Amino acid sequence: MSRIQARCAQLREAGSTALIPYITAGDPSPAATVPLLHALVNGGADIIELGVPFSDPMADGPVIQAACERALAHHVSLQQVLDMVREFRAQDSVTPVVLMGYLNPVEVMGYERFAAAAAAAGVDGVLSVDLPPEEGHDLLTALRAHGLDPIFLLAPTSTPERVRTICAAASGFVYYVSLKGVTGAATLDVAAVADKVRMIRAHTDLPIGVGFGIRDGASAARVAQVADAVVVGSALVQRIADSAAQGQDINAAAAALIGDMRRAMDEV
Repeated sequence: MSRIQARCAQLREAGSTALIPYITAGDPSPAATVPLLHALVNGGADIIELGVPFSDPMADGPVIQAACERALAHHVSLQQVLDMVREFRAQDSVTPVVLMGYLNPVEVMGYERFAAAAAAAGVDGVLSVDLPPEEGHDLLTALRAHGLDPIFLLAPTSTPERVRTICAAASGFVYYVSLKGVTGAATLDVAAVADKVRMIRAHTDLPIGVGFGIRDGASAARVAQVADAVVVGSALVQRIADSAAQGQDINAAAAALIGDMRRAMDEV
């Protein structure tokens, strides 16, 4: 059982919903990433999504695009991201870490080399936004051979047939994108999310995480009532960027936002 599966099982047994924050590795600086990871755990994160900076993050809105640009200005590479995970693991051997990004850097490294290096660094799952399962055989084989969970996105437009296909290829959890558009866009429709989550549950026993549109404790709490996990990205990345620009403690700011969400979710 992977760390992701174990953590989700523990939370389900406790009747709790997972909180999964996303940050972009290397933003606002490479040295800031590992302390931020620990701050998120201290704030109440159950699983962490660590974004691999990419020049054309097509699923991401302007907030995360800007974070990728800041990280790339520091020349943060996929290998450096893996080194960050390894450094994080020196103090935290239990919190699951999912790499989220796009396929190009992985292809450049090579599937087998990437999977082996990611597992050795302490990565638990990989979400490649632009890799559909039909085209992912080689990477999925390499990930599974090294005990890594492949994680896929589901959309509001996903049909039952598409849900079955994606869930059959996934492990760890599946990630439901709660709105049509990019990260950080539009207003969350929790009733529509609940309907879609019910449909997905009919096709899989995997935990269902919901992201895109989670902005604060109130929205996290609403989604926690219908999902197994709540994913927050743009709101957290923006909080970090604002705090850095104002010369404030970014670790404290990140932990405070995650703590607010954790408390709101636990009160549901």
